[in-house]
Amino acid sequence: MAKLEKYREYIQRVLTDYAKRRTSRNKDDELEMQTIFDTVRDHYQLIYVGWDKGRRVYGPVMHVDIKNSKIWLQWNGTEDDITVDLMEMGVLKQDIVLGFQTPYMRECGDFAVS
Repeated sequence: MAKLEKYREYIQRVLTDYAKRRTSRNKDDELEMQTIFDTVRDHYQLIYVGWDKGRRVYGPVMHVDIKNSKIWLQWNGTEDDITVDLMEMGVLKQDIVLGFQTPYMRECGDFAVS
């Protein structure tokens, strides 16, 4: 249970830090990043919400789940590799699943298969 609590904390910290770094401090900007944390079902998201240059923007930036004591990176719409941040916090590679990759491709990588 301690591992699960740590993983929840790590994911929330990574997504919150990313949102803080990427959200503009300009009061006239209408686009923000919001964190959505479901700690009961272990679903964690970072989304864009607002307006950018007159166009409505809404959608996922990152989506991370915890399933079977493993961290599943379901979507990463950034150039940043959050797996590095998670591993620096102490998450083992074999506890990270790249859910956006096909099961076949996961077998070829260094991370968990499932």
